[in-house]
Amino acid sequence: MNLNSEIWAAAPETEPERQYYFIEVCKKQVAEEREKLGRPLTFCVTTFGCQMNARDSEKLTGILEQIGYQPTEEDTADFVIYNTCTVRENANLKVYGHLGLLKHRKKENPHMKIALCGCMMQEPEVVAKLKQSYRFVDLVFGTHNIFKFAELLAESMENGSMIVDIWKDTQEIVEELPIERKYSFKSGVNIMFGCNNFCSYCIVPYVRGRERSRKPEDIIKEIEKLAADGVTEVMLLGQNVNSYGKNLETPMTFAELLREVEKIDGIRRIRFMTSHPKDLSDELIQVMKESRKICRHLHLPLQSGSSRILKAMNRRYTKEQYLELAEKIRREIPDISLTTDIIVGFPGETDEDFEETLDVVRKVHYDNAYTFIYSRRTGTPAASMENQVSEADNKVRFDKLLKLVQDCAREQTARYTGTVQEVLIEEVNDHRPGYVTGRMSNNLLVHFPGEASQIGQYVNVSLDECKGFYFMGTIV
Repeated sequence: MNLNSEIWAAAPETEPERQYYFIEVCKKQVAEEREKLGRPLTFCVTTFGCQMNARDSEKLTGILEQIGYQPTEEDTADFVIYNTCTVRENANLKVYGHLGLLKHRKKENPHMKIALCGCMMQEPEVVAKLKQSYRFVDLVFGTHNIFKFAELLAESMENGSMIVDIWKDTQEIVEELPIERKYSFKSGVNIMFGCNNFCSYCIVPYVRGRERSRKPEDIIKEIEKLAADGVTEVMLLGQNVNSYGKNLETPMTFAELLREVEKIDGIRRIRFMTSHPKDLSDELIQVMKESRKICRHLHLPLQSGSSRILKAMNRRYTKEQYLELAEKIRREIPDISLTTDIIVGFPGETDEDFEETLDVVRKVHYDNAYTFIYSRRTGTPAASMENQVSEADNKVRFDKLLKLVQDCAREQTARYTGTVQEVLIEEVNDHRPGYVTGRMSNNLLVHFPGEASQIGQYVNVSLDECKGFYFMGTIV
């Protein structure tokens, strides 16, 4: 497939018009290929990592469907895209394993395309390895230029060899590109990109870049469009939503943004993540307390209960400050569900430091916690720290923490037994025929008798039986 120079010369300079132009260019190429093969071309986007990546994958899917590709399973797709995560090094190994399996398929199907994007591609050593050992990959791009996907694909179709386009950073945010949502009734909405925190164990600021907030009017416009399209629940996404708006020409706080989102007709539930404790303001607590739409769930990562370890992590709060904040949130919003992230075995962590973490878990009494054993991440300050904790110590601590977290979570969940709660039905239950699964405002799952036609509806459900981390119930 060859695109002549006139086509490139005619491309608009401004965005997003330029990308819509290249969508049309690619559409013609795909139609020609479809004619040649005598069947539709198919694609599969596989997402590794966080909600930010999942939202990016919806954008890639939207563009591919406009171009003329049809979704299918990965093992039969003509175009396979891996949207990668690099928070832990084993995530990288997983991607290389997948690529090894694709090499043989690509040989048998020369028309097949393979693209790699996302956080892992922002690492120079990864790109060098791909260029050397995985030359059969067609397209490699990163987190900052995902909006250029149609243009890069057009270039790949013309060129026939590996296209690599990685930006180190950007201030550019391109709006109004196609998107294909996974759910018709709920959607993620990026409110900012990047992170300025540089926690010593985390690679994210290096691969996602510095914080850039979207203009509030663009966010509101997007949510209004979603509401008009039947979306009733939005999840506002950012690496640290609490620092939203600081770099805008006219600064705006996250709490102020939430007030504006709450005014949008049709939106019944507002969620957000992730909150950094050091930036969580009294104003935000007040807005949550007064709101009828903001969900009664707050994810507040702790990471460690030891002030000494928190300092080494560069978290910029102490154990005492965190406990004070959690107590204030529980006092002001008694029905709040608090969840957290905890890392076990950060370099230099002693038994005493670990006991401090257990102490915080007992005092805050989390509704749930995502617990991780520290994973050394090349490229972060923590990777070169001395006193790396032994595997044996980590396992003992992890098991002890997990048991405590599970006990707390069971107690917190059980307090709702026998109550009636509003539930948004999200999907048909895979394990119980005739059942559906829904989510409460506080993020707890409930399974109860229902049918596919009810997906997207809000119903009142009696929480009949607590199963530890979820409920069995019946529609009232």
